[in-house]
Amino acid sequence: MEILSLLRCDTYEYDKVKVAIDDTFKQLGGIEKYIKPGMKVLLKINLLMKKRPEEATTTHPVFVEALVRAIQSAGGIVVIGDSPGGPYTVNALRGVYRACGIEQVAKNTGALLNYDISVKEVSFEKGRITKRFTVINPVFDTDFIITVPKLKTHGMTMFTGAVKNLFGVIPGINKAEYHFRMADKKDFCEMLVDLCEYVKPGLAIMDGIIGMEGSGPSGGSPRQIGAVIASENPYLVDLAAINIIGLKTNEVYTVYNSIARGLCPAQLEDVTMVGQAISEFVIADYKLPSGRGISFVDRLPAKMQRKINGWVSPNPIFIHETCVGCKDCAKACPPRAIEMKQQKPYVDMDKCIKCFCCQELCPKKAVEIKRPWWLRKILQ
Repeated sequence: MEILSLLRCDTYEYDKVKVAIDDTFKQLGGIEKYIKPGMKVLLKINLLMKKRPEEATTTHPVFVEALVRAIQSAGGIVVIGDSPGGPYTVNALRGVYRACGIEQVAKNTGALLNYDISVKEVSFEKGRITKRFTVINPVFDTDFIITVPKLKTHGMTMFTGAVKNLFGVIPGINKAEYHFRMADKKDFCEMLVDLCEYVKPGLAIMDGIIGMEGSGPSGGSPRQIGAVIASENPYLVDLAAINIIGLKTNEVYTVYNSIARGLCPAQLEDVTMVGQAISEFVIADYKLPSGRGISFVDRLPAKMQRKINGWVSPNPIFIHETCVGCKDCAKACPPRAIEMKQQKPYVDMDKCIKCFCCQELCPKKAVEIKRPWWLRKILQ
């Protein structure tokens, strides 16, 4: 049976986080099982955008530092990297590293920050829905990859964790192409599983100390969880996380698809759990995205499903009073459905593919995701 480590850590005090990280490796069989002297290790953390650590949008720098030092103690050479939303440039990376507290981690530890912005086109014939990817170079230039996500909700995919975190190996604005080609979230999540199978991280270690609830992955609110979740199987980490926050497997297609492919057990009873019991972490009132759980058309033909789901699915709503006219939403929109008028965004819903990149990358939380007013009335 596969092993899942679940440990309690309720604070970002460095000493306590370091104990949790060290104990996590012990639970999984010892750090020497994974990290060899001289090995170059990529920590693929979540650096979605310029956000302060306390906003719970990105992997917390204290969590990253504790992980870096654990790997260095085993003789590993650490590279920290991600491709945030927006342009994949050295200046953009520098700004995100600094804002998210990761630049300071590198100064404290001597870890390397990735500034290599070269990319490679790769083929993946085993992919179910995607046979080719454009991938950032650190994936190829390191010996071992650890996906280090933040536990968060997500407007499009319901949840973002160890698997979706790897979408950050797709460079910057290239992400829009994948959203545009796979506008249906089932297909998009199938692509994410393909990508995870291509990258094949050796470990997944999730920062679930303080997660994000509500309008994640950037517009929600911090929520105390107190969990450090880890496994060699990234799908298993996500399965545990959604059980904690009250999502079902058929609501999170990255998890659902991984189970269907035989990459993940269907239930935690089929897993060797070490550490604390998951029942100690379950949060009954975790706020979930507004798009949750009304697909009642699954048995209809696919074309009809898309039509009906288009009527009832959530839409982006722009709060012009909060908007500062930065145009980030329009720049990030894959189908170019957003037009700026008098420095305010307006969306053409006939073009909108409901990927919610606008909400994800808005620096001022000026985009809300809401269902049509008539449906909200029915569901009251």
